[in-house]
Amino acid sequence: MLDVQKIRKDFPILNRKVNGKPLIYLDNAATSQTPKQVIDVIVDYYSNYNANIHRGVHALSQEATDAYEQARIKIQKHFNAKHSYEIIYTSGTTHGINLVASGFSSLLKKDDEIIVSALEHHSNIVPWQMLCERTGATLKVIPMNTNGELILSEYDTLLNTNTKLVFVNHISNALGTINPIETIIEKAHAVGAAVLVDGAQSCPHLKPDMQALDVDFYVCSAHKICGPTGVGMLYGKEEWLKKLPPYQGGGEMISEVSFEKTSYADLPHKFEAGTPNVCGGIAFGAALDYMNAIGFEAIAAYENELLEYATAQMLQIEDLKIYGPEASGAKNKTSVISFNVGNIHPYDIGTILDKMGIAVRTGHHCAQPIMDFYKIPGTVRASFMFYNTKEEIDTFIAGLKKAVLMLS
Repeated sequence: MLDVQKIRKDFPILNRKVNGKPLIYLDNAATSQTPKQVIDVIVDYYSNYNANIHRGVHALSQEATDAYEQARIKIQKHFNAKHSYEIIYTSGTTHGINLVASGFSSLLKKDDEIIVSALEHHSNIVPWQMLCERTGATLKVIPMNTNGELILSEYDTLLNTNTKLVFVNHISNALGTINPIETIIEKAHAVGAAVLVDGAQSCPHLKPDMQALDVDFYVCSAHKICGPTGVGMLYGKEEWLKKLPPYQGGGEMISEVSFEKTSYADLPHKFEAGTPNVCGGIAFGAALDYMNAIGFEAIAAYENELLEYATAQMLQIEDLKIYGPEASGAKNKTSVISFNVGNIHPYDIGTILDKMGIAVRTGHHCAQPIMDFYKIPGTVRASFMFYNTKEEIDTFIAGLKKAVLMLS
């Protein structure tokens, strides 16, 4: 059981008011809030040992280097990667995806095929389209059904010996659907294809195990996991990271440089050109410490309770439609409710809720193909985190009913 009131005291932002009302933050799928324990780590870095890393012999540089590399080990252990050098620091999920897409530019050829799912965020669609334009490879799509789930029988028909890469999110940011990535990975490997999983939405709610999944690449962002913006990680199997060429040229990613020839550094530095987000990496590790201290099993159980509680109340509202898996407590859904009410535009609902201090997301959520599938302009999305409460949901439901009455 979580002591939610105690946890909420860790998040200073939850004490503020918006439009004169206590903030109710239900936009966690976009970014989570940051606890004081992580904020303190950021302040401590800039107050006491702000320095560039890996290159300095002075005390501050060595302290920063040690903290940064210790954070990499924390990330490795959290995701159960085999080696710490399989963890590449990035600026976030999108950066990690683009790094892999860039690397495969030299490995793909015309008539090769890559597969993406219909449930993807734009950041897991556009880089692959660009890759196909560069290489002549063909992009194919795993279709979805009206429940917001992938049609795996169609996936089976797409796979063949020309398939080189498969890309799928672990959890849909727009619908909350948990995809069967274990099955997707196993079937891709059966035809010799590599798999990249977008874990941006999964990592706040569960603890993916890289070795158990046997996934080739996995990406996520710290700002979804109670960490800062501007930092994330790419996990890649050692064999794949050695095959891919460097993504960017510059300092740190080299071994030796002359005007005649440059040799590249070993992993992970081969992919980490330039001065990194040192503070962000250290804070990423601190955020994982914070969430692991709470416990991901307890987090998942509580968030599922919030999902069930909110879903049951929302389905009582006339003309309200939930997109994606509706079954509360279903194993294939996490704490996201994406919905519309009648013909009311989602933006209008979101605007009125904001006047009440309630933060939700409105729009296509960078997942326009999903909205096109449902023939809608977008949805209202309420997304929950372990620091939300049932009382906040009650206020949200009352505000939603008021907004619908005003707009009907």
